[in-house]
Amino acid sequence: MTLEQMLKLAPVVPVLVIDRLDQAAPLARALVAGGLPLLEITLRTPVALEAIRLIAEEVEGALVGAGTVLNPGQAQDCAHAGARFAVSPGFSAALSRETPIPLLPGVSTATEAMAAIEAGHVFAKLFPAEAVGGQALLKALHGPLPQLTFCPTGGVSLQNAPAYLALENVVCVGGSWIAPKAMVEAGDWSGIEALARQAAGLVAGPQA
Repeated sequence: MTLEQMLKLAPVVPVLVIDRLDQAAPLARALVAGGLPLLEITLRTPVALEAIRLIAEEVEGALVGAGTVLNPGQAQDCAHAGARFAVSPGFSAALSRETPIPLLPGVSTATEAMAAIEAGHVFAKLFPAEAVGGQALLKALHGPLPQLTFCPTGGVSLQNAPAYLALENVVCVGGSWIAPKAMVEAGDWSGIEALARQAAGLVAGPQA
């Protein structure tokens, strides 16, 4: 499956921080059941890589990827663990050249967006979206750089996601609100499934 096909599966990509390995499979199952099959597991905890492996092997319907990928070595490890895609917080030419799975590079400026295009990318993550200009920046970039389509992440919420999704150069959004830390810690998988279903039903429109 291409990166484009994956990004078009649902309007929201859950951005997940997994602290305990026993949370990984039930969390992924709840999100998939709610209609969000594309999952980004950030490499911010000691169990992240093993969580990717576990979800890839055990959760039917999940397309798991790795977030916070900073170098080609990490990308290789994630690919071996079963990650289907990688996401980086910023742009790296080395990552673009050497990542063995589809890469969604992070950009926050026109210069970085141009570098991503030169490296052959047609999709990028705007990060941290709200902090660097959000919807206004995406609108401004669309004119000179129409060949790049974005998944804005960082400060995106249930309230502002529809306005992002309404932009011509946005394919989906990334967000952590679908799996709040307190609900994950409590094992409230039905509650997370309900949040996922709500997010999966989002359609483009003006900001709420």
